This record gives sequence, C-alpha cells and structure tokens, in this order.
Amino acid sequence: MRRLIRVIALLLAAVLGVLTTLHAAPPEPKGHLVVVGGGGVPDVVLKRAIELAGGPSAKIVIFPQASELADTGDVAVEMWRKAGATAARWLVLTDLPAARAAVEEAAFIWFPGGDQSKLTAALKDTGLPELIRRRYEAGAVVGGTSAGAAVMSSVMITGDADLLSITTGATKTAPGLGLWPEAIVDQHFLKRQRHSRLISLLLDHPHLVAVGIDEKTAVVVSGSRFEV
Repeated sequence: MRRLIRVIALLLAAVLGVLTTLHAAPPEPKGHLVVVGGGGVPDVVLKRAIELAGGPSAKIVIFPQASELADTGDVAVEMWRKAGATAARWLVLTDLPAARAAVEEAAFIWFPGGDQSKLTAALKDTGLPELIRRRYEAGAVVGGTSAGAAVMSSVMITGDADLLSITTGATKTAPGLGLWPEAIVDQHFLKRQRHSRLISLLLDHPHLVAVGIDEKTAVVVSGSRFEV
C-alpha cells in the first residue's frame, strides 16, 4: 500500500511538473524595440536608441528593403552618423552569408520606412527574420519607422483597409517579424486618421493589444512594458 501511494505521489509530481512547464511564461527578450510612427525620427529617439545599443561605437545594421528609393540605405546611415553613431552600415541581400554575419555582430538592427510587405518579401527564405529574433532575445536593439514599425507585429497591417468605418474583416494583414507578438502596430496614426482601421483589426484579434503610433513619436519596448 505504501509503495502504491509513493508511486502515485511520484506520478502526480511528474504531472504537476509538466503542467508547470507548459504554463510557464517564456523568458522576456533581453533586448529593446524602438518603434517609430514615421514622419521623421526625433533627435531624442535617435539618442535613446544609441544609448540602448551600447553607445556611439555600437554596430548598427540597416535593412532598407522596404523602400523603392535607391538611396534609402545611404540616407539612413547618414541619419545615424549625424546622431553620433560611428559604426552604421546598410545591408544588401545578394550576399546572405555576409548579411547574417553582420546581424550576428550587430548591437542595433534598423528598418527604415517604405512598404512593409516589400520588406517581408525581401527577407523571406533568407533565415534573417529568425536570426533577428534571436539577436533581440539575446539583447540586441531592433527598431524601425513607418513600415519598419508595422513589421514588428506578428499580425502585420499591409495597408489595405476601410479607413472610414469600423468593420470586421476589412483590414488585410500578413505575417510580420513577430518581434512584438502581443501587439498590432499601426503607424502615422493621427496624421493619416487610422483609428477605424486599427479598431477594426482589434475586433478581429481581441487577444492582442492595438498600438497606434503617430508621426515623430516612438515607443521603446522593454520586455512586457513600453514607454512613449
């Protein structure tokens, strides 16, 4: 009888251990997200991002693939250099091993504006989204503006929506990078009157938090908290 009780106790302990593991919250990422609503990046945001990344000598890599403009990478590099960063560069995707190596060494990964769907299409099947998530979890800073903000979500707004009414199922989405999986990010929020779009999408995904960010405004995400 005692042996049977001991076996039952061990089985219960094992089951409770499994249940605890299943329900344990995943560890929070060690890095930070700097999510800008577009319309330019204020000096205070540039300064804060560089500080979070470790200071002026932090290695910054830039993915300009959301934009159709050929000089977007150069413009972004110049922006960060004027802000005090000394090691900023933009990446091409024609040499994937070199791009992966640069991301592995980066303290800060930045996505300029453009079309978020264009960016995710460029990164598809490169292994870079997974690598970027691992770097963020390990402590790197990841940021973006406009399209580079929208791509932070797992549920990413593509831009196609009814802006005049709150209508379920009217806002088209696609998979984003999933760096901020608890949120849906919309950008240019007040400037372009995107309230209805974001509320409609929240009705479609009530388990998520809707975050609308206006121009020249940013949120800095640290674990489960963020500040404006």
